[in-house]
Amino acid sequence: MKKTAIIIGASSGIGRNLTELLLDNRYKIGILARRNNLLEEVKSIKPDSVTTKAIDISNIDDVQKIFKNFLLKFKYIDLIINCAGTGFINKDLELLKEIGTNKVNVDGFVAISNISLKYFINQGFGHYATITSIAAVRGGADAPAYNASKAYQVNYLEGLNQYFSKKKMPILITDIRPGYVDTRMAQGDSKFWIAKPDIAAKQIFNALKKKKKLVYVTRRWKLIAWILRLLPKFLLQRT
Repeated sequence: MKKTAIIIGASSGIGRNLTELLLDNRYKIGILARRNNLLEEVKSIKPDSVTTKAIDISNIDDVQKIFKNFLLKFKYIDLIINCAGTGFINKDLELLKEIGTNKVNVDGFVAISNISLKYFINQGFGHYATITSIAAVRGGADAPAYNASKAYQVNYLEGLNQYFSKKKMPILITDIRPGYVDTRMAQGDSKFWIAKPDIAAKQIFNALKKKKKLVYVTRRWKLIAWILRLLPKFLLQRT
């Protein structure tokens, strides 16, 4: 029996590469993103195995209607991966950029997570994964809302793992923390250890198969996360 996966933010970057990888591994896929033309482009790879729907997760009313109804198209779902996210280099602290980041990375993320997990609770099993970021480890002067919103996601996912552990329910939560991946989200001047999206997708897929709760992509970023946690605040303020 084919497994079924849903990917939010599947039109480009890591989401698109994960979609192609899952299709190669005989998954039936439901994909969502803002740009319908790109979704149709992805669907053309294997039209019989892909169902699409355009969605803007910054609009919570639409998420509640569109995403919930989209999930009901499937008899069962094994895996939901939330790759949707946004962020800006915002050195001038433009308010709309800060608010826009939180609408997607906090409000939209919570709505997608809640609907996904309610589906899994009703189904009795499931695996939910979200692309967070290494940026969650510390605050960031160049993109305050982005780092803060990713820290929110990390804490929220940790709480969800605790929730389902206490309930003794077979629902797994995976926090995927990439460093720099060669996508439009990789902004700024000091980028290093940049991974290709297909390499990142392969590492993520392998970690999901192993049912890991926390994944660093690429794996070497686990070291950077450890170093960032130890750095005193005064050093970060000077960089």
